[in-house]
Amino acid sequence: MELLLQFLSNTGFYLADYRQIIMLAIGILFVYLAIAKQYEPLLLLPIGFGILVGNIPFFKGFGLGIYEQNSVLHYLYFGVTTGLYPSIVFLGLGAMTDFSSLLARPKLMLLGAAAQTGIWATLLSAMALGFMPKEAASIAMIGGADGPTSIFLTAKLAPHLIGPIAIAAYSYMALIPLIQPPIMRLLTSREERLIRMSDSRTVSKKELVVFPVVGLLLCCFLAPASIPLLGTFFFGNIMKESGVVDRLAKTASNAIVDTATIFLGLTVGASTQGDIFLTPKSVGIFALGALAFSIATASGVIFAKIMNFFMKDKINPLLGAAGVSAVPGSAREVHLVALKEDPTNFLLMHAMACNSSGVIGSAVCAGILWSFMM
Repeated sequence: MELLLQFLSNTGFYLADYRQIIMLAIGILFVYLAIAKQYEPLLLLPIGFGILVGNIPFFKGFGLGIYEQNSVLHYLYFGVTTGLYPSIVFLGLGAMTDFSSLLARPKLMLLGAAAQTGIWATLLSAMALGFMPKEAASIAMIGGADGPTSIFLTAKLAPHLIGPIAIAAYSYMALIPLIQPPIMRLLTSREERLIRMSDSRTVSKKELVVFPVVGLLLCCFLAPASIPLLGTFFFGNIMKESGVVDRLAKTASNAIVDTATIFLGLTVGASTQGDIFLTPKSVGIFALGALAFSIATASGVIFAKIMNFFMKDKINPLLGAAGVSAVPGSAREVHLVALKEDPTNFLLMHAMACNSSGVIGSAVCAGILWSFMM
């Protein structure tokens, strides 16, 4: 009997506390949303299962937890804390990105820039609420709606907040179908939502090859701290567009980015141990994250409306919502909202152009914040 009681006292059933139970429920919810509702399953399934893994109770010092120096999870987490996984994800994103729509209509770059307003507004809000400047900068990146960029900057400035910031960023990316459409409809009239975009010009192969070189030089000269993200991003893109290393481009856009996404999601989820994750700061981060994402969406839409005052060839203001870096979720949602008004109005390619400029914009903002806060 004594041996039985000793065994039971070593099990997770005995060691569990309420915080771990809460996090396990959140993990199960994420897994359910990923499988049953198909809300960004590539993000939510690894993160949700990681939350389950990270919140199974265990004895400290056994080399099991993600924060214990000699554990397997700790070694896998190295890719998060150093910014390795986000850089690899950007390599894959670059190899998957088609800049032809953006180059055909360069003014759409302005919408990607306008959507980054959410970052700067949230930075000020977080500091006003008492967060330290480095913490506020990390939280503000949620406004870029870019999980890898948020994780990258947080790893550099506020590594103790990686868990809540990453979960908040990816949660809002997954909830795009619930968050963005009401904001888009509120800020636009039906007449504006019916605007059709004119046909784009044909972009030459030469332009597509030159753009990643020019983009790298311009962006990284402006914000050198963005080199780890934009260096890999534009390298992936030039591999795709050059046509001479198709095998490498396909590997980067499939096997490599998929591997990084798996380990990134699993370890970020596992980092949300209840005793570390469930704090008043985490609640504040989720509230500020919602504010950041909403401001970013609204800023893009409003700026598109302002641009229309000065342009003969009008822009559908819905495209402003795709200026955030949530690829391809926000572009898809813009397209669906437009189709509800007019089933023949296809905005997807234009929205993807705004998305790609949003990716670049959020990485540049991350580089600027890192430079100023260090």
